[in-house]
Amino acid sequence: MSDHITRLLVIRHGETAWNLESRIQGHTDIPLNEHGRWQAERLALALSDEGLDAIYASDLQRARDTGQAVARATGLELQLDQGLRERNFGRLEGMTQNQVALQWPDEGRRWRERDPTYGPEAGETLQVFYQRCIDTAERLARSHPGQAVALVAHGGVLDCFYRAANHIPLQAPRTWTIGNVSINRLLYSPEGFSLLGWADTRHLDGEAGLDETSDGDAALSPDK
Repeated sequence: MSDHITRLLVIRHGETAWNLESRIQGHTDIPLNEHGRWQAERLALALSDEGLDAIYASDLQRARDTGQAVARATGLELQLDQGLRERNFGRLEGMTQNQVALQWPDEGRRWRERDPTYGPEAGETLQVFYQRCIDTAERLARSHPGQAVALVAHGGVLDCFYRAANHIPLQAPRTWTIGNVSINRLLYSPEGFSLLGWADTRHLDGEAGLDETSDGDAALSPDK
């Protein structure tokens, strides 16, 4: 690998109870459920011989605990970074998308349409969230030129990474999957991000799992 290129493995956390209930998690600190802890151990086994040089995770426990499993398997120290947190959904956290549509139909519409300037009360706009995620990934990648780094984060964060690597605008509907503990591979160079591979879940042995858009609305990006 070139001394100027960083290999990034970007990973969504394991399953939580709110994933199963399609509730908006955001910054709410929901733990992994039993199945999510199993997924994290399968992920750790898959990455144990990946040759990682560093592991970073969101400080929210669902990502932190997923990352900690990988850290144990690789012998690396897990480093936490708030910049990898899911989007802050403010007053919408804990709700389902149907509840949002019923209670605040205009907000639900702007969310579905991926309005970059829309942000829930006490939450982040899509535009601000995207810039936070990309700035964080660039900062961490630049700290490890020529190395391989795992970033354990959330569905919305990985959506931002995919868009950056493929030059897809924020308003475009999502047509790609973001499954729990999926392994997604990017390269970072001074020219930006590029995609190597996406949605690798072979380590789960054919488990169906929950995609982040499993409720059928690919326009939304809560971390379910």
